Amino acid sequence: MFFFDPMYFVFALPPMLLVLWAQAKVKGAYSRYSEVRNMANMSGAQVAQALLRDRGLNQVRVEEVAGELSDHYDPTSKTLRLSQGVYRSSSVAAMGIVAHEVGHAVQDATGYAPLRLRAALVPAVNIGSNLGYIFFIAGILIGFTGLAWLGVGFFSLGVVFSLVTLPVEFNASNRALAMLQSNGLVSVEEYRGANDVLSAAALTYVAAVAAALGNLLYYVWILMGRRDE
Repeated sequence: MFFFDPMYFVFALPPMLLVLWAQAKVKGAYSRYSEVRNMANMSGAQVAQALLRDRGLNQVRVEEVAGELSDHYDPTSKTLRLSQGVYRSSSVAAMGIVAHEVGHAVQDATGYAPLRLRAALVPAVNIGSNLGYIFFIAGILIGFTGLAWLGVGFFSLGVVFSLVTLPVEFNASNRALAMLQSNGLVSVEEYRGANDVLSAAALTYVAAVAAALGNLLYYVWILMGRRDE
């Protein structure tokens, strides 16, 4: 059965190692700069409010949520949700993370095209991730290659979503660093620290693309092999 095909690791292992390396980089950068207090002595919540106010985004709420690094911007409710370790912390790491999420709020307010495209893809990706497996496995089991290829087509939506996510996240980080600098909230060293944290986080999105692409190529390899039999 293809479920236990050792060739899977040929496609999946390199991205898996990249994911683990990216996660280690994020953990290391976050741990390091969580111990460095920002010169403004502002908590994550205060930084968020200052940056939002400066951009005229007073309608965006700032809330504290449970979890570690669970920070995100919700465009539906126009809410910036910050994890406990970021909301209350006056660290350089918290400042960088907050500015990144504010960057997403700015993207939403300005109608940033990749962000809108990513949001539009979410329903299709959620459906496709489930139907993809069903169609692919069913097509293999009943020998209907066309159905299996349809499943691969659904899988490809996940790759597209990951690719679209890259410019969204990179742009948010670029906006974050520019905002921190233009508002005079960081010194040169703190700027470098925030950049290190955000650069490490960016690697996780690159790793996600590699993982999604590796899985897709594996399924394509299976079907190409069956076609040649």
